[in-house]
Amino acid sequence: MKFAIVASKKDPAALNIIQNLKKLDCKLPIYFTEKEIIFAENINETINADFLIFASKHQSQKEIKTLSVHAIGNWNKAEFGGKAQTLCSTSSLILKNFFQTLNKTNNLDYEVSLEVTHHGPFVKTPCLFIEIGSTKKQWQDKKAGEIIAKTIIKSTKNQKKGKYKVAIGVGGPHYCSNFNQIQLENKFAISHIIPEYAFPLKKQMIEQAISKTAEKIDCFLIDWKGLGNSKQRKNVLEILKEFDLETLKTREAKVN
Repeated sequence: MKFAIVASKKDPAALNIIQNLKKLDCKLPIYFTEKEIIFAENINETINADFLIFASKHQSQKEIKTLSVHAIGNWNKAEFGGKAQTLCSTSSLILKNFFQTLNKTNNLDYEVSLEVTHHGPFVKTPCLFIEIGSTKKQWQDKKAGEIIAKTIIKSTKNQKKGKYKVAIGVGGPHYCSNFNQIQLENKFAISHIIPEYAFPLKKQMIEQAISKTAEKIDCFLIDWKGLGNSKQRKNVLEILKEFDLETLKTREAKVN
């Protein structure tokens, strides 16, 4: 598989990561954009690759020191790049590999977390975002940049093999505490995650999550407490039943 790295010249975290990749003699091609990375629409058209790795900053009001990985796309409006109600393709196995590798490589006092699928840019090539958060101080932290760079190199050299149950995540907050543990273990590989704040859940959301995952989907993992009120839970379950796939609560998946 041909990987390529994409970074914005306006992004201090991205430039930090790229500097570290060069120090580590990374052989992967690196492409720059003059735009903010979430608005680099269709940048794949100028890149010969099977999978894009967007190196980026992450910004949060809580200013928690975080290293994160996630798929991209918009469940509803396109407020931060991309297209409205349109996801980008990804791979559950590559997401899992990056997340597990990032956790193993991290030796700093940073939290490591999945994030739900969100923001742009829109690209047709399968992709993921890997990020340093959450303030300028962390974006410029050379040690954090080195952790991300090492994760990229290790994950692309040693691609995930083995049999996993491929899952779509449904429910919960933006930072996926109930999905993190599952992605770290060795039974499930999680692709797109739909957060509670994107509800009401629509059939079209699930259809896109399935079609925009490289691997065949085996099941849905639901964050039961993160589905909201009883009306929302009922709506979620009714829609998921239409797909004739196994549905598991995250606590059940952790036991299995």
